[in-house]
Amino acid sequence: MAVHRLMQGNEACVEGAIAAGMRFFAGYPITPSTEIAELCAQKLPPLGGRFIQMEDEIAGMAAVIGGSLAGMKAMTATSGPGFSLKQENIGYAAMTEVPCVIVDVQRAGPSTGLPTSPSQGDIMQARWGTHGDHPVIALSPTSVREAYTLTVRAFNLSEKYRTPVILLTDEIIGHMREKVDIPEPGELEVYNRVKPAKEEVETYRAYRTEENEFVPPMASFGEGFHFHVTGLVHDEYGFPSGDPDTAEKLLKRLMDKVAVHRDEIVVFEEEFPTEAKLSVLAYGGTYRSARAAVRQSRQEGLDVSLCKAQTIWPFPELEVKALARKVETILVPEMNMGQYVLEVERAACGQAKVVSLGKYNGEPITPQEILASIKEVG
Repeated sequence: MAVHRLMQGNEACVEGAIAAGMRFFAGYPITPSTEIAELCAQKLPPLGGRFIQMEDEIAGMAAVIGGSLAGMKAMTATSGPGFSLKQENIGYAAMTEVPCVIVDVQRAGPSTGLPTSPSQGDIMQARWGTHGDHPVIALSPTSVREAYTLTVRAFNLSEKYRTPVILLTDEIIGHMREKVDIPEPGELEVYNRVKPAKEEVETYRAYRTEENEFVPPMASFGEGFHFHVTGLVHDEYGFPSGDPDTAEKLLKRLMDKVAVHRDEIVVFEEEFPTEAKLSVLAYGGTYRSARAAVRQSRQEGLDVSLCKAQTIWPFPELEVKALARKVETILVPEMNMGQYVLEVERAACGQAKVVSLGKYNGEPITPQEILASIKEVG
């Protein structure tokens, strides 16, 4: 029988991580994500897990990489300023193919900004925060239950594709409390990384893949397999290489392991599907206001549909292109000066008018504001 609990979004994130098998957390307190660290400190030790408060955000990300290399499912949590500090090591995790989950409970910025106010200003940072071409998976919950289920999914995707995954939530979802039906054990898939066979101990190459495969099996430190880990371009053994062909092959594989599997990763949902000429596309905490506004507009006789981008990156390009072919206008509300709307506009490619509704004063976008925009542009 499912367990019903009144939970905060940050609490649901911790419970989801534990259900996914997370047993190592390293981080540094920062509003509005601090409850995640506090709860991990409380809940992990009785489960045989480990919690470490590091001296700063950089060290927190580094420790998570080390914990994952040692065989633990590992997570850290932060907000905008800390997310900025973690970027170099996120790039290191992407290059070395170390699975880990980074939770960014967004707040208003830049810099210290408004520490207790909501924002969705880290959308582009989640994609391009670290330098170079690199794979990115970022998920965005719209409810407390999704904070639970998407945390589980973040770990599954991270383990499956050996890449860092970002849970891009916001202060609204992080601090909201809702009734959550905790899934029964086994109800949600829990994926564990693929390890090499024991008989491969003498022949193991940490970054070798078979033909038409993209993700190499991953041994853990201490299991008898010898391998090298470096952020430099490396060969199949993990040792640095300056060979152009090796560099091209490696970087293409890193990108392809996400790009080729985008249909398994991207979740893009349409609610109230009709022949509407206007659709509202939203994500995260703003989706809740968008849903209320669309419901109200439909009660007033306006034919409006609603789309939810649960996967922020990879960008749901095919889905947005299809949407642009059947509507005249796409309204994109978000708590920033216009970030995701640029990707929507690019994918729509002129087939539909794309309108931005940005708010960046530290206050949530209200249903009334979205309803007013629907009436204005519709």
